[in-house]
Amino acid sequence: MLAVDVSPWLRSDALTSAQRLFCHVHGRAKNQSQLIPGWPYSFVAALEPGRTSWTAVLDAVRLGPADDATAVTADQLRAVVGRLVAAGHWRDGDPNILIVMDAGYDVTRLAFVLADLPVEVLGRIRSDRVLRLPPLPRQPGASGRPPKHGPEFALDTPATWPAPRHTTITDTSRYGRATATSWDRLHPRLAPRTCWIDHPGDLPIIEGTLIRLEVDHLPGDRDPKPVWPWFSAVAATAADIDRAWQSFLRRFDLEHTFRLFKQTLGWTRPKIRTPQAADRWTWLIISAHTQLRLARHLAADLRRPWEKPAPPGRLTPARVRRGFRNLRTIMPLPASAPKPTKAGPGRPPGSTNRSPAPHYDVG
Repeated sequence: MLAVDVSPWLRSDALTSAQRLFCHVHGRAKNQSQLIPGWPYSFVAALEPGRTSWTAVLDAVRLGPADDATAVTADQLRAVVGRLVAAGHWRDGDPNILIVMDAGYDVTRLAFVLADLPVEVLGRIRSDRVLRLPPLPRQPGASGRPPKHGPEFALDTPATWPAPRHTTITDTSRYGRATATSWDRLHPRLAPRTCWIDHPGDLPIIEGTLIRLEVDHLPGDRDPKPVWPWFSAVAATAADIDRAWQSFLRRFDLEHTFRLFKQTLGWTRPKIRTPQAADRWTWLIISAHTQLRLARHLAADLRRPWEKPAPPGRLTPARVRRGFRNLRTIMPLPASAPKPTKAGPGRPPGSTNRSPAPHYDVG
């Protein structure tokens, strides 16, 4: 399972930093989202089964002002899948690689662009979308052009929902009873604009499986609302539906990785000016996180007095980092000892800056 998501490096006060964009940020005010200048990075990570805070970050790409987020994500996923196949992690006959994503991605377009790869795409869509069912059987003696689209399926209008193909009920320890209802061969009605304006010929019919996931309760006594994932697989079985929505819940493990990057490993702490330096620092953080992930079975549980003991092999990334200092003393160090030095003299006091750095607009 692979997960894709975008996390911003906010630089609202960096007027001399180029290629900043307005990043959509949640949670910085009560029930309100904001647009803050920064560098958005698209991450691809491998997920693990079960509840965990560990993910294997495989790639990171910074989105520029002229980039199409869906096109960049498609190229990024194509490169990652190619490296996985070349490394032997996927072979002919293996199940398809499942790629999960949250709302904000054009999941149907990604399914069309990546159709030649051994992947399946699963992503959440908005609850006010309108999809189309397959066209109805043509009546005998009917004239005219056969219809390409069937009746409308409005996600917020239950009167437009036909009988579901599958309905599964699963008892969970965190969300109570989870009910997954699925409909087969639903597709959006594309229009010749935006990303499809240069598409040659007729617009494609991108069919998939629509899932409606509803749970009894959420952590924190929050009011649960149904979630609508769209799955690129057609004629999915009940077992495929359960695997799909459970994999979608595993996508949120990537949020723990982003919090570890920013709060513990200091990803957004340096005041870097150029985006090229930010890219190098991002890959250094990914390398440090990979070292922690590889050493998680070697670190001891140095827990605080108020923390509960963790079973062997189930340490969180923060606890592994806490015990990594005991491993570093017995590990080989390819770098030499740092030489003692001090800061340079800088600009003489009282002199003016004769070569100020250029300022860049956002976006």
